[in-house]
Amino acid sequence: MIPEPSPSVEPVPTINDRRYAKTAGYYMIFIVLGLTTAVVGPTLTGLADNTQTPIGGMGLVFTVSSLGYLVGSLLGGQIYDRTPGHPLLIGMIVGLAAITALIPMTSWLALLLVLMAASGFGQGILDVGCNTLLVWVHRDKVAPFMNGLHFFFGVGSSISPIIVAQAFNLSGGISWGYWILAILAAPIALWMLPLSSPSSPAATPEEQIAKQIDYRLVLMASLLLFLYVGAEIGFGGWIATYAVARGLASLTDAAYLTSLFWGVFTVGRLLSIPMAARARPRFILSGDLLGCLVSLGIILLWSDSLTATWIGTAGLGLFMASVFPTVINLAARRMNLTGRIMSCFFVGASLGSASLPWLIGRLFEDIGPQVMLWAILADLLLMVGIFLVTISYSERPRHTV
Repeated sequence: MIPEPSPSVEPVPTINDRRYAKTAGYYMIFIVLGLTTAVVGPTLTGLADNTQTPIGGMGLVFTVSSLGYLVGSLLGGQIYDRTPGHPLLIGMIVGLAAITALIPMTSWLALLLVLMAASGFGQGILDVGCNTLLVWVHRDKVAPFMNGLHFFFGVGSSISPIIVAQAFNLSGGISWGYWILAILAAPIALWMLPLSSPSSPAATPEEQIAKQIDYRLVLMASLLLFLYVGAEIGFGGWIATYAVARGLASLTDAAYLTSLFWGVFTVGRLLSIPMAARARPRFILSGDLLGCLVSLGIILLWSDSLTATWIGTAGLGLFMASVFPTVINLAARRMNLTGRIMSCFFVGASLGSASLPWLIGRLFEDIGPQVMLWAILADLLLMVGIFLVTISYSERPRHTV
């Protein structure tokens, strides 16, 4: 029987409490991640013109960026476990700003692909780093802060197209949109410079037993993130094409449908912050998965109704919003999260973002647009099954020798 740890008294936060300065820095980095991730889509035609490449060949931009992110995620976790994290964050944010400034200036496709791979690499390291270091800063109190971190990614993703559009209207090109994003990243490096790096929490012997690394749980959480990100990117990336192919909406209305999904998604992440402080992760995930299935069911049952598609799209954006940070919170309640473990989570997520959207694209023309909804339904049902297994497994008592 593991003895209950004696309750500790939390120090009263003061204005000089550096935990919150570090948290603010991670949040600002995630805004930049959202900005730099979302800038490519609205500028893809401009990048194609700069490199004199047919628009069909620009799909390589996304492929190399995803590969760079995958490598960055793998290496980042190893590095954060061995070296102070903040110097690496500062180096990567400066590097990402420089790469972002160079992207619209290249006229050679091969160089553009190298820059996009490097950008994805930096994003992977920053993503793993902010998630890992935030857990180390707040430990068992991390849940609402984790949801807040991912909310700010949504903020960056939402305002990036606006910055690009306004810069284009003023300058007539895409360059200033990228340069403004690069300029916005610079002050964050200065903010992080005086802040000491958090270290992996030193657990008591009781905590080491109770929260030792559980590789089965790491695998199940990684699978959950693999399936979740596949559904998120699959729906968000294909809903506009689905609506046009079904004759439900014009190109303009379909674009608004995509905006609705990501807009509600961002609002959902904001709403999830106080919820994460009050409810256990398994209850939040249960509600999220049920809401996703109901929302998708509305679109499937009334597949000829644009109104039903709007309602279902908003529902999916709302209920998908908190899944990613909540899965991490669920794992954090059971074990101490190291950089290497966080890498496993983000590798799963990265593979998910490449798998289901690709499969939908392969089947879209051969079977029809409805395949998008059925593929996401199968994905969500498989996710429910793995979630139930995960909850059942995580509630088993641990036996020690």
